[in-house]
Amino acid sequence: MFLVTPHSQDIMKKVNVVLARSALELIPKEIVSHSVIKNWAERRKKDAEKMLLDISYHYAAMKNLRDWDRRGRPDIVHITLLNLLGSPLNREGFLQVFVHTVNDFTITIDPVTNIPRNYLRFVGLMEQLFEIGRVPPKGKWLMRMERKNLKELIEEIKPSKTIILTEKGKKLQIDELGNRIIQEENPLIIIGGFQRGEFSNEDFKLANEIFSIYKKPLDAWIVASMIVCEIGRLLKIV
Repeated sequence: MFLVTPHSQDIMKKVNVVLARSALELIPKEIVSHSVIKNWAERRKKDAEKMLLDISYHYAAMKNLRDWDRRGRPDIVHITLLNLLGSPLNREGFLQVFVHTVNDFTITIDPVTNIPRNYLRFVGLMEQLFEIGRVPPKGKWLMRMERKNLKELIEEIKPSKTIILTEKGKKLQIDELGNRIIQEENPLIIIGGFQRGEFSNEDFKLANEIFSIYKKPLDAWIVASMIVCEIGRLLKIV
């Protein structure tokens, strides 16, 4: 069993968290001509191709899309980012957050970024990010988007250990998982950013270990909160 030591903060420089396969994308070309999409675009006074796909508004148009029930949930990303970036672990400089999307875009987020609390403002920010690749448009970026798949992102991070969290993984108590994480110099934790289903076998092959912290599925923001709170506690940040 791993034990917290006085030098734990010296060992773990930063924990990387990736919200992977996230249900965050612009409206696909296949459905831009659907009446539901046209009406929504007219209401928002925007081009359909530049709007985020959202199942709450676009359900009728989405039903014929491939894997439609795993797509169109920007709210998952929004709530999870609020929990991660607002955590004491992030405020003390021990967290780096990435969002990997269903279509293999990767968003790198500066830890000092303040995500809008209002969902509609967040949607507008994400749409700007998809359009120009960075936020803000000029000066030092706070969020940057690049074409990068999950494997490429992991290779760029160069983690000392990669852990995927899923209810199908080996059961591990949250305190034991936290202890394992803080013994690593550059750990990477991967959490699913989709509403249902599972990671692919190819995704699982990218991990060194696959764990479960609860016997049933949990929302991404709950998992994220549990992880950052436990690591913060073990490092005596909180």
